[in-house]
Amino acid sequence: MAPKMARRIAADGSESDVPLEQVQVGDRLRVRPGEKVPVDGVVLDGLSAIDESMITGEPIPVEKARGGKVVGATVNGSGSLVIEAGRVGADTLLSQIVRMVSEASRSRAPIQRLADVAAAWFVPIVVIAAPITFVAWAVFGPAPG
Repeated sequence: MAPKMARRIAADGSESDVPLEQVQVGDRLRVRPGEKVPVDGVVLDGLSAIDESMITGEPIPVEKARGGKVVGATVNGSGSLVIEAGRVGADTLLSQIVRMVSEASRSRAPIQRLADVAAAWFVPIVVIAAPITFVAWAVFGPAPG
């Protein structure tokens, strides 16, 4: 979900596109209108509205100005921002969410294990008890009326 490239601003003011893996904490990055924010960070310059609905669920974009915190993989609105990278790679909020979801999908809840043990005993007992009950009722039960 995060972009593959980021536009890094060098110390001399020149800008270049670099792979996201090369972005370091403290790098200054430009986020142009309509682009995804590459990493978590703080706005150094600019004003824009960021669509954070993928993180917060809020459908209305949030205004970001100098000092505002931005989250990686959210979508920049119509303004241009210069941000300072705060968290990159596996430390970003998006990476943490992805990691927690994958861990949750791999693990089983304790109640699920209890339900599996109960089903492992309950189903065979019912399957055995049903024909025994049928035969007992047919032999010892009341005559059909």
